[in-house]
Amino acid sequence: MINNDMKKTIDFLKDKKKILFLLTSNRWNDEIPKSSQLAYNIKNELINKDIEIINVADLKILPCEGNVSQIDKGNHCGSKESKLDNKEKNPSGNHRCWCSFNNDSDELWKISKVLLESDCVLFFGSIRWGKMNAIYAKLIERLTWLENRHTSLKETNLLENIDCGIISVGHNWNGKEAIELEKKVLTFFGFNVIDNLCWSYQWTNDYKDESLKGYKNDSKDFKKIIVDLFKKILKFKDFK
Repeated sequence: MINNDMKKTIDFLKDKKKILFLLTSNRWNDEIPKSSQLAYNIKNELINKDIEIINVADLKILPCEGNVSQIDKGNHCGSKESKLDNKEKNPSGNHRCWCSFNNDSDELWKISKVLLESDCVLFFGSIRWGKMNAIYAKLIERLTWLENRHTSLKETNLLENIDCGIISVGHNWNGKEAIELEKKVLTFFGFNVIDNLCWSYQWTNDYKDESLKGYKNDSKDFKKIIVDLFKKILKFKDFK
């Protein structure tokens, strides 16, 4: 199944001009997470395309301040007063987030600056406890001002012309269900969610398999599957 999913994703991306890959899995050492390996190999397969990869885990992105639901002010997430007044960080003038406004050290602008210039964005991440990981969740919460702009503030939808997808890698539980949920979330945001860019790789459907041997075999099988995929299906020679 992953062979077909990967091929559809790459075929779709061939027609895009400026693509953004957002990596949301992490490790404490130099190991590259499996979902990130997928992203790097897709980029190498599309060597002539303009693809920028941002590792979200490397950025200082502070938690959402919850301005959608303040007790005193109500919903003022993404209001015009929250505009980030910095031409380098906000060249489009559309980055409007109170957390960025209130914290000069926050680096969400490094994502929004590229995102708003792209015609396609693809999220990559791991499944942890049956859902997308905490780094992805923090990023989505911090991008709420983009959704709130058109749903509650009744302004233009900045994301309507951006194709979007999400790819996850998990071990044994709820990968497909997590992707279906995030497809709905990204649709709420206003992205043009593409089915051929949304899929999940999961090693086993036995949610009780938490053995150490299982996790080792998971990694071995993943590498073999992806190596074979890129060599035989996509004619790619090197596995990063």
